[in-house]
Amino acid sequence: MRLLFDENLSPKLVAVLADVFPDSAHVDRVGLGSGSDNEVWKYAKDNGFILVSKDSDFYDKSALYGHPPKVVWIRRGNCSNWQIQMLLRNKADAIQTFDYNSELSCIRII
Repeated sequence: MRLLFDENLSPKLVAVLADVFPDSAHVDRVGLGSGSDNEVWKYAKDNGFILVSKDSDFYDKSALYGHPPKVVWIRRGNCSNWQIQMLLRNKADAIQTFDYNSELSCIRII
C-alpha cells in the first residue's frame, strides 16, 4: 500500500511513515509539486498510489470518477506534521481495509 502525499502535506511524511507505508512518495519528489490536480491524479492512477490530501479536490474527483486511484482525505484543520503522522499511524489498519474494499473510492479521516 503506497501513499502519494499531496503538496499540502509535508514531504517529511514519506520518511517518517516508511515503516507503515513503504514505497510512498510526495508529489514534490516525483516532479509534480506544481502539477495540476489532473496530473497528480493520473500519476497516482498509473503508478498504483493512494492519494493523501487535505484538499476536497481529490475527494470530489473520487466521487465523480471512482477509483483508481483511491483517496484518503484528511479532514483536520491546521495541525502539525507530527499530528498528521500520528493520525495516519493510528488509522493504518482502516486505510488498509479501505484499500482492499473494491467498492470504496475515498475515506475521510478526522
